[in-house]
Amino acid sequence: MAVLGEVLTAIVTPFKNDGAVDYERFRELAQHLVENGSDGIVVAGTTGESPTLSDDERLELFRVAVDALGDGATVIAGTGTYSTAHSIHLTRAAHEIGVDGFLVVTPYYNKPPPRGIVEHFKAIAAESDKPIVVYNIPARVVINIEPDTVLELAEIPTVKAVKQANDDLVQAKRIVDESGLDLYAGDDNLIYSFLELGGIGGVCVHTHVVGPRVKAMVTAYREGNPGEAKLIDDELAPSYELLKVQGNPIAIKAALNLLGHEVGGLRLPLVSANESEIAAVRDCLERLGILTPVTA
Repeated sequence: MAVLGEVLTAIVTPFKNDGAVDYERFRELAQHLVENGSDGIVVAGTTGESPTLSDDERLELFRVAVDALGDGATVIAGTGTYSTAHSIHLTRAAHEIGVDGFLVVTPYYNKPPPRGIVEHFKAIAAESDKPIVVYNIPARVVINIEPDTVLELAEIPTVKAVKQANDDLVQAKRIVDESGLDLYAGDDNLIYSFLELGGIGGVCVHTHVVGPRVKAMVTAYREGNPGEAKLIDDELAPSYELLKVQGNPIAIKAALNLLGHEVGGLRLPLVSANESEIAAVRDCLERLGILTPVTA
């Protein structure tokens, strides 16, 4: 198994009615995820609404996660921003808290050239001996980290993995074959395809609600049963559909609330799912067999 695990859930950040972070709900959800298929969690990623969290809130989430999970699962801290100095600050503080690794997204908005991206990661890596997962998500940050740049990043000793939210399987295959890095699917519907290429697993959102089945899929593939794994992948289709109802994490928070996890609403500019979106989420959960249909 990979150093950080095969199935990692990018955990949502629960909020109270007044918009404050609900750390107790967060603790409960983190423990629930690890009891239901997740080898670890990614804290304060995009799914955790990191753009609207203060530094103090992020660091407290890291503390709660480390305390809640102990040695039973990995805690990966989302410490990447478009500012190298800010990313260094967050990484240094997260290291002191005791997290197991860092998820560092491609610097966004100001569009650095490839050599700037490499220097960004080198500077962050200098702050800790813990592993870094490079997060390549061109749909959100506009820049795609090309395979040649990934190979440069792989020369940084603590860069150990790539979370690839990009369905270019040729790129993914090059990462596996040439970089020596662990490859994680950054889009949930890519996990099976990435396993076929030699990937490790995924950094997932749907595992909030289908964690045991995703873990079973990865395990089946690892144990030489690709047919069984593909069958599970097909059965998970409504969970992939669920995530497309509305931009992440709007739909997954709606799903968690329907299932009784009470993670609250979202911080602006994100908004809670509306009635039609909640109905679509409910339909997906019913087809997955994890929510009993409401009888008339």
